[in-house]
Amino acid sequence: MNSIYAAMRKNGLTRPRSGRIAMGVCAGIGRKLGVEANIVRLVFVASLIIPGSQVLVYLALMILMPED
Repeated sequence: MNSIYAAMRKNGLTRPRSGRIAMGVCAGIGRKLGVEANIVRLVFVASLIIPGSQVLVYLALMILMPED
């Protein structure tokens, strides 16, 4: 598990402690991609219309993404 945290930190994919609404997953992805967190949140909510495993991916990232 520590190697996953280290790899995500090395790539700059972390959950910020400030500016997050739920767990900071969308804020972390937005910061990594260089876009506003609200845009990532909007895309996530819009993707919920399409059947798939979006919620499971969010939950996995919530567990695997380290905090700042």
